Amino acid sequence: MAPSDLGNVTAIIGTQWGDEGKGKLVDILAPRYDWIVRATGGANAGHTIYVNEKKFVFHQIPSGALQMNTKMIIGNGCVINIPSLAEEIELLKKEGVTLDGRLFISDRVHVVCDYHKKIDILQEEMKGGKKIGTTGRGIGPGYSDKINRMGVRLGEILNWESFESHYRNNLALLQKIYPGLEHDAEAELGAFKQHREALMPYIADTAYLLHTEMVAGKKILLEGANATMLDIDHGTYPFVTSSNASIGGIITGSGMPPRKIDSIIGILKAYTTRVGAGPFPSELNDETGEYLRTKGGEFGSTTGRPRRCGWLDTVVAKYACMLNGITHINLTKLDVLTGLPTLRIVTGYKFNGTTLESFPADLNKLTPENGFEPEYTDLPGWTEALDNVTEFEQLPVNAQNYVKKLEEIIGLPMTYIGVGYNRNQLITK
Repeated sequence: MAPSDLGNVTAIIGTQWGDEGKGKLVDILAPRYDWIVRATGGANAGHTIYVNEKKFVFHQIPSGALQMNTKMIIGNGCVINIPSLAEEIELLKKEGVTLDGRLFISDRVHVVCDYHKKIDILQEEMKGGKKIGTTGRGIGPGYSDKINRMGVRLGEILNWESFESHYRNNLALLQKIYPGLEHDAEAELGAFKQHREALMPYIADTAYLLHTEMVAGKKILLEGANATMLDIDHGTYPFVTSSNASIGGIITGSGMPPRKIDSIIGILKAYTTRVGAGPFPSELNDETGEYLRTKGGEFGSTTGRPRRCGWLDTVVAKYACMLNGITHINLTKLDVLTGLPTLRIVTGYKFNGTTLESFPADLNKLTPENGFEPEYTDLPGWTEALDNVTEFEQLPVNAQNYVKKLEEIIGLPMTYIGVGYNRNQLITK
């Protein structure tokens, strides 16, 4: 399924605001790779895979887990919640998916505690009408502790006394910062201790392991989490996640040298969605938006929240491709557009009548009342179902033209085209 030009090390990155379908491509390509590496994010991510109509949702474990010949790494750039990770491992075991000897978790991964979740909610409440719309999973406060050089790392759990002392000191400091923060430390430490023995065999120096395997000629697939427009530096700040969800995060979060990456696949949904607050230039608050949400099943795999839906935005796509050095694109959910008489593509932004050269840092420039206006190109839609299409030439002519137009605007090949949610519903172009 993988083109011969992908090379030994491939990265997969979301090019919009997440939920583009990264997990499906990781699952499909995984048999061609020896290692699947997750480098950023935490349990706020949700990668969904369907196998024979059965739904699997991965929050912290790499999406290649279902391919039994692959090994996986949760890299140092991630943050993990110990009980939910242990639960995820157990749920997979019940489905006959063993991770023993296959899953390795960096000893440098930072631990998200329940008090981080409480702080997450407290911070959102403090913001009043300016809420970001976080998942409430404690990801931001967990990364904040890391940057503040007070975070607890998973490797410390190998020395329980050191881990417990660090945990208590950290909590005491945070309770001084947040006087209303009430937390049962004994209960959480008890839960950590309960899962400690089960998790210890998975803990490793994953950067060293990754380099050793790379030198041995093993093939590596780097799995991005969240997406470029949620990147803490390059996304729609402050309506972003708390890590670098672009190629930079994959490099630092795994220990992979940049020059070792041979190809970078950008995942691009055939329309645009996002969850939470923040700008959304092509958003549709009408029947078409509801059509996309219903037909595309656009409800968060982590929170269940309905996703905001809109037309495909090539300003966003080109910006993401530029930042990440994308070499191939996987266009997903093309089938969801079936039945729409006219398809609109955002091809440019205007602010007070002047064309913006790139995606702006100033989010006020994306507000209609401030003089923002997206520019559109319209194409005719199609009515034929795409479920059983296996070749590009079998697509309806208007669907082919839609794909070709995107290639023309973005300047990159749509190497993979998703026409359904199952593994086999993918065209290689």
